[in-house]
Amino acid sequence: MSSLAEMIKETLLVIRNKTKKNYEIGIILGTGLGGLVKEISVEHEIDYADLPHFPLSTVESHQGKLIFGNIGGKDVVAMQGRFHYYEGYTMQQITYPVRLMKNLGVHTLLVSNACGGMNPLYRRGDIMLMADHINLLGDNPLVGKNEDELGPRFPDMSEPYNLELINIAEDVALENKIKVQKGVYVAVPGPNLETKAEYRFLRGIGADVVGMSTIPENIVANHMGMKVLGISIITDECFPDSLKPAKVEEIIEAAMQAEPKMTLIMKEVIKKI
Repeated sequence: MSSLAEMIKETLLVIRNKTKKNYEIGIILGTGLGGLVKEISVEHEIDYADLPHFPLSTVESHQGKLIFGNIGGKDVVAMQGRFHYYEGYTMQQITYPVRLMKNLGVHTLLVSNACGGMNPLYRRGDIMLMADHINLLGDNPLVGKNEDELGPRFPDMSEPYNLELINIAEDVALENKIKVQKGVYVAVPGPNLETKAEYRFLRGIGADVVGMSTIPENIVANHMGMKVLGISIITDECFPDSLKPAKVEEIIEAAMQAEPKMTLIMKEVIKKI
């Protein structure tokens, strides 16, 4: 057994002392977006600190708990707080929870994030369904020896975000009169926000929004054959010619204001999967 598989086994032992269930759907909640947990009929909670080999969240608004429960008749496991490259974690540490979720039975992963909007048609508070991404993190969680029992050496990424799930999310948004954008997310290492020149560059290469997360988890989910739906909340407008200083408090506030719409979409998508 590989070292990673051995680590997953040790973490699973702790979880299996709490619950023997398999879980269909995994959820990763981004900055200021932990409210979906209120929609879960919670059966078990485990602090990250109590899970062997699990990193710890160090970012404001990330709670640091693994939540097990039910939404709309589906068994779900949710990360209330995620990990970022800028916290000093390796790509393998950041994506470890996704590996774990797969071993808990998860076949569909829902991921949310807060991001900056660069597309001039987007506004603060908008919701964007992730149609594609550009990885500018400078690293990849699959670098190194491939562990064939986890996934193929060269996974296909022609559809990183599942089109069927995107269509369901669009239908849900339409039914509930929620405006959604659909576009390309680019991830950069952070933690500083971008300069005007960098925003121009990122927009020029085809990105609609910019953030500092999600792509590593998406790559590993695809590596393991999981379907992914990504939802971004635009928390600040990153237009170079009218750029204003951004404050973290305002970014979190914008995320929390838009969160109910995102939560509704996620909840209804889960029911329809």
